[in-house]
This record gives sequence, C-alpha cells and structure tokens, in this order.
Amino acid sequence: MSRSGSRGRRRPAIRRTAGGLALFSDPRALPADALALLAAREGRCLFGSLAWYRTVIDHGLGAGETGCFAVWPPHGPPDAIFPLMRAAQGDLRSLTNPYSCVYAPLLAPRLGDDRILRAGEALGVLCREAARVRLEALPEEWPALPPLLEGVRRAGLVVRRFNHFGNWHEPVGGVSWAGYLAARPGALRETMRRKLRRVARARSVAIEVVEGEEGLAAGIEAFETVYGRSWKEPEPFASFNPALMRAISPLRSLRLGLMRIEGEPVAAQFWIVEDGRATVLKLAHDERFKAYSPGTVLTASMLRRLIDEERVREIDFGRGDDRYKSAWASRRRQRIGVLLINPRRPRGLIIVLGEALGAGRRAVRSVLAHPRATSRADS
Repeated sequence: MSRSGSRGRRRPAIRRTAGGLALFSDPRALPADALALLAAREGRCLFGSLAWYRTVIDHGLGAGETGCFAVWPPHGPPDAIFPLMRAAQGDLRSLTNPYSCVYAPLLAPRLGDDRILRAGEALGVLCREAARVRLEALPEEWPALPPLLEGVRRAGLVVRRFNHFGNWHEPVGGVSWAGYLAARPGALRETMRRKLRRVARARSVAIEVVEGEEGLAAGIEAFETVYGRSWKEPEPFASFNPALMRAISPLRSLRLGLMRIEGEPVAAQFWIVEDGRATVLKLAHDERFKAYSPGTVLTASMLRRLIDEERVREIDFGRGDDRYKSAWASRRRQRIGVLLINPRRPRGLIIVLGEALGAGRRAVRSVLAHPRATSRADS
C-alpha cells in the first residue's frame, strides 16, 4: 500500500527492533513491495498467501493472540517476511494453527544464502526477547532452512529440531485414474469398484463439486451439516473452514465435494487445487450411511475428477499420519518444528540444561544396558 493510498486511514503502528525488522500486526498493512511477496504465493501455495493469513488472523487465533509480520530489511524491497503470532503474555511463535499444512517464511526470489543467513540473524535478535520461540510445520526439505537457522544461531540462540507431523502425497503427473487405481492396495481397489458401481446405479445418490461463489452458501451449509453428524471432534475454530472457503472461492482454487443421498448430504470434502497440486484440508461423512461407504466413494470420485479431468500432478493428503492415508498415497514427507531457545533468559537456560541432563541420562542407560559392547569399543 502506498503512502498516498493510505491517506485518511489509520495504519497499525510499526516499531523497529534491535534486529532491524519492521513489525506489522496485520498483513493488510504491509507496504506494497512486501504485499507483492505475499501476492506471489497466490495460486501457488495457499499456506503462504494473503488470503490464508487474513483468515488465520480473523478466524483462527485464540483469545489474546495477534498476528505479527516481521519484515527484513525494514526499508526498501524486503528480502524476508516472518509471519509470527504474539500470545497474550507476549511470547512469539510461528503464525500457524491446527489447519496449517506447511509453514515457511517468505523469501524474495533468488535470495542467496548470505542474505538468508542475515535475515535469520535478524529473526534471532527479535526472538531473544523470549525464552523460547516455536516454529511449526516447516518442510524438512526446504533449501533455505539451514542458512536461516545458522543465522538464528549467530544471534545467540540454541536451535532444537523436532518432528511435527507427516504429509502423505502421491505424484500423478501423466498418470490416468486407471493407472492410479492399479497402484492402490487390492482391498481398497475392490471396495472402490464395488461401491462406485452401486452409486452409479442408484438414482438417489448425487455427487457435486462447488468450485466458486455460485452455490457456495448451500455447499458450506451441507459441509457443516455432515461435519456435525460425523465422528469428528468439534473444530477448535468453528468459523475457520467456512471463512477460508469464502476467501479462496474467487481465486477458483476451491473444490468442495459433496455426496448426497435423496438430497441429504452424507459426505463432504474440502480440497484446494493450485499449481498442479490438489490438497485435501478436511473430510467427513455421516456414519448413518456407512453401508454406502460415503467417505471412500467421495474420495474416489474427487480423485478421478482431479486426475483425469483437471490433470493435477500431485495429490496431497494434508496434515497428519492418519492410517487411511497410506492406502491412497505411497509417499511421506516430514514436517518439522524448531525451538529457538535463549539460554540467557532463566526459563531458556532451564530448558537447555534439562535437555543436557536428559541426554546424559540416556547415555548412562545405554552404557549400563550394553556394558560389553562399550568395553570392546574402548579397547
């Protein structure tokens, strides 16, 4: 947003930190060149887009939590934007929630490792104000992660990595539905063939896909009806999924799949299609209609459409290692988290010392459990 365009409007305050970052509480307040970094993700990665972060801030944060967008450098075209969340007590963490499938700071195109390292150092200086900062849902394979974390270490923080969740996916570029089906486990193939034949013969069964704003209100109502009747736990943020559907429907990346029996919704799936990738965010079915296997039928119907008609190159089953996913996808990626710990703060020092004590105990137990092997190794 230019200065002239903001005339007459109240802009959120910006403060400079010792690390040289500009902080904004809302992505809509970012200057035009920083907004361009977010805009570049639109249609390529929902989870780093303006639509995503606006929805998270408006519908996906807890009481007292606020957004915090740290921009580096603070003047001129930005090299990096760190979407963060500040808790009520002031602690920082990544701007993620239970719906985030992947998270990464936004970096300018073709940014060299030296600039990434300096951006990481600025982030580290900002994070020194807390004892611990938790970043979640990071892609383990992200090339920028090593230099970024090296910069954080140079700022004096201790970095501890942990496994967060798995992401199951299947490459389907150049593969037909028949080819995809042939690669699935035999029991799933037989279930799909049998149930799909039954659905094809039944006049009372209908499957529809909402792609844009037309029919969206009725589609959201059906989605929420199914979800309320399913085995799923209540959503932590009840308005998040409907708000996200409304936010992305103008972008034409929404695929809201619905299965109805005699007009009643019995299964619903929330998919995102962008840049050749189809990601399922939420799915549910009504257990009263399990004789029809509505979850399996709708998944198969959506996949057949996505593979044969939309020609996506990858199917992505989103967040988590739910048991059913390995039948539909053969590959797994690791999403990791990192703890950025400040040992100069009492609570941070306690965390570091506790880790060291735990590692020492594990080493002693290993020696006691295998004394002969240890003796031979030392001889």
